[in-house]
Amino acid sequence: MLKHVAGFAAAAALAVGASSAASAETVRIGWTAWSDAEFITKLTARVIEEHTDYDVELIQTDIAPQYQGLAGGSIDMMLMSWLPATHEDYVAQVQDDIVFLGTLYFNARLGWAVPEYVPEDQLSSIADLNDPEVRDRLDGTITGIDPGAGLTQLSERALEVYELDGYTLQTSSGAGMTAALDRAYNRENWIVVTGWSPHWKFGAYELRYLEDPEGVLGGPERVHALARKGFDQEHTEVAAMVSRIQLSLDDLQDAMFDAQETSYEDAVTRYIQANEARVQYWVTGDI
Repeated sequence: MLKHVAGFAAAAALAVGASSAASAETVRIGWTAWSDAEFITKLTARVIEEHTDYDVELIQTDIAPQYQGLAGGSIDMMLMSWLPATHEDYVAQVQDDIVFLGTLYFNARLGWAVPEYVPEDQLSSIADLNDPEVRDRLDGTITGIDPGAGLTQLSERALEVYELDGYTLQTSSGAGMTAALDRAYNRENWIVVTGWSPHWKFGAYELRYLEDPEGVLGGPERVHALARKGFDQEHTEVAAMVSRIQLSLDDLQDAMFDAQETSYEDAVTRYIQANEARVQYWVTGDI
């Protein structure tokens, strides 16, 4: 969930590395180390490799280089385009060089979340964070993710809009955020984390989103699959297959939680086994 395209050097490095490693029958998919991105990308890669003659190369990098990679042709697809708001800036800058393949899931959202044990009569809205007692309980910290993430950019704006003086947005990574949440949760300490749905943490912990009366963090989002311009014409079988892939938010979060308990590879296997008819539709288009 990222905004404001940056990292052109990273994009250039991506282009060199990806082009040298790829072959004519290899589909190069960019992905980011977020739980939903990892599951949907590895699921899609498995379906492509098991049902076509293509190999798949997964290229892990930040979101900004992925958009630049699509525009420059160094990657073929990405499966984590949040619209209409979160990735609006990215898409606007590369829209002439990309193709929309389809919507992977609906009703995604961004927000700030707290454990349910935090009393709702004391903290139900982002505006409540201005209470000095609440700020003290939180040590003036909002626990975030990647510095370049769109959610991070929006969270920085929320600090300004709600005039949250005395707070620091602590950035690290998605894994760092969930590790901090786990530590706080096990001790029943107060914590506010930047969050999004789908995410496995909503299956692992009892959490709620804080109300956002100013709408700074946006509304419902759709997550799309994108391809570089021309990919759909050059590789119609793969493009058509990906265009049919769609999961419900509940199914995706269940699979992500399974992946945390086991591994993403095992969770992908179990998902495919439990949804044979759905996967067959993705592959053939036959209902």
